Amino acid sequence: MLLDSSISNQIYVEDCEVCCNPIEINPQFQENELTAFEARDIEQ
Repeated sequence: MLLDSSISNQIYVEDCEVCCNPIEINPQFQENELTAFEARDIEQ
């Protein structure tokens, strides 16, 4: 998974590379350094 550190706070949905289920990704950056990361499945 590639993360874009140019956006400090972001939330997006990406399909799991293994099972193809959607995952909500929430990375947070400060000065291009990852400071927090959360990933959770999206119930369908």
